[in-house]
Amino acid sequence: MAFTPLNSLNAYIAVARHRSYASAARELGVSTSALSQSVKQLEQRLGVPLLSRTSRSVAPTEAGQRLLENAGPGIDQALESLKTVGAARDEVSGRVKITVPGVSVGMVLERLVPRFIAEHPKVELDVRVDDGLVNMVKDGFDAGIRLVESIDRDMVHVRLSQACRIVVAGSPAYFKRRGTPEKPPDLLQHDCIGFRFSGTDAPWAWELERGKKTWRIPIRGPLITNNRQLSTAAAVAGVGLIYGLEPMIASEIERGRLRVVLAPYSPEVPGLFLYFPSRSQVSAAVKAFVAMARQLAAEDDG
Repeated sequence: MAFTPLNSLNAYIAVARHRSYASAARELGVSTSALSQSVKQLEQRLGVPLLSRTSRSVAPTEAGQRLLENAGPGIDQALESLKTVGAARDEVSGRVKITVPGVSVGMVLERLVPRFIAEHPKVELDVRVDDGLVNMVKDGFDAGIRLVESIDRDMVHVRLSQACRIVVAGSPAYFKRRGTPEKPPDLLQHDCIGFRFSGTDAPWAWELERGKKTWRIPIRGPLITNNRQLSTAAAVAGVGLIYGLEPMIASEIERGRLRVVLAPYSPEVPGLFLYFPSRSQVSAAVKAFVAMARQLAAEDDG
């Protein structure tokens, strides 16, 4: 029966995920040369190249990508099982790696994370904040948070926040200088702060609606960024109009530093959802995180 060394497989998965020998070596606590040798031995045993190497980068080959997607979750589960052996029987331990958009930090995670860590101190939370879409299996995530329309249908999803509007807002100084848009097409004549998701070239088009009619506005302006904090600060400073989830800028609206315009055209979205693969063998740590998220959402509903 063929035998594939698990140490070499774990080494390969780390390199493939990081796309870097140096980063993978730091994670595993080994030298770069030892890691490289381990991956080469695995390639020789399998008889296929798993990594495409250049002077600047490392990336999985087609065969390597298949191995990463098929074996990665199993290796993660095996390593987590080893971590839990020494834990008390009633104590949850392990690691939960989640991908979240920036807006979820203030809306959900600032309350959820401290409560979860206080109740489950043996669990390591790895939270990656990225507004772009990710491949959960490829990148080794256990769960994620996104708007429901961005979640694949085969994922289990749990509501984290109430439905909310996507609004257009600006500062009093901006409206005094440039006037107030009354209808969606008016935005073409205004300075708009663009938001670019990670991994995309074009800024997010502003979508507005009223009844059955919709508008998709290709906005223009002096600033495009992938950082919500910067876009909000620029809007408050009068640089231009901002477009985003209303809870994201609620504090600035309450303080009078921003004012919502085009309110009758603001689309409503169902809110933020926690999602994860519908695998039968979800770890105890992930189950605990999901349970805590459900509990927090239920308290908000109450």
